[in-house]
Amino acid sequence: MKRFKVVMIMFAFALAVLAFPSGAEADAWNRKTVVTFSAPVEVPGVGAQVLPAGKYVFKILDSPSDRHIVQIFNEEESHLYTTILAIPNYRLRATGKTVMTFKERAAGEPQAIRAWFYPGRNWGEEFVYPKKRAIELARVVNQPVLATPVELAPTAPIQAFVEAPIVAVTPRGEEVAVTEVVEAPPVETASLPQTASPLPLLALMGLLSLGMGFALLALPKLKRSSLS
Repeated sequence: MKRFKVVMIMFAFALAVLAFPSGAEADAWNRKTVVTFSAPVEVPGVGAQVLPAGKYVFKILDSPSDRHIVQIFNEEESHLYTTILAIPNYRLRATGKTVMTFKERAAGEPQAIRAWFYPGRNWGEEFVYPKKRAIELARVVNQPVLATPVELAPTAPIQAFVEAPIVAVTPRGEEVAVTEVVEAPPVETASLPQTASPLPLLALMGLLSLGMGFALLALPKLKRSSLS
């Protein structure tokens, strides 16, 4: 009877291991990051949007494209402020800060966000601004800025973000190739063991627990067989 209880406990443990993925894995997948702004910051969106100082949650949506779609929520994640197109840019090097802003800004205006670094990555997600605002920023910073001519509301279908054209605009308003601004990061094969899902290992632990349980059940039968 005691062995039966032990087996049932092991069986329940195995089911629990197989059924519940790690919470850390979810955060690594969507790169959830809590960002604190000490001053107002401009973010891309329909028209110019300025977030007041405070805490915000940055997340990446799942997308089948080579670009990333970033959403910014309030701290409680009960309100979506904006959905932003972004492209991984290996030319942007981590500076120890989660968020990078354009260095220059017009007098009296808040800093405009340029990129977001997920902790542990040495390259940034460069944000794409509406074309009109991108040209204005390009003139201020005197360098090309990523832009899209499409107005994308935060509630627009994800496919609209995936299919939206992206260019880079110069201070003179001319369009140039995105590759003049963005360099694609290398394939992250080397970091796979750190970011790979722990589910296979958890599944193995569950199967081993089940095997041990069945072995305990079979042990008395083996003893009786050897005695006879």
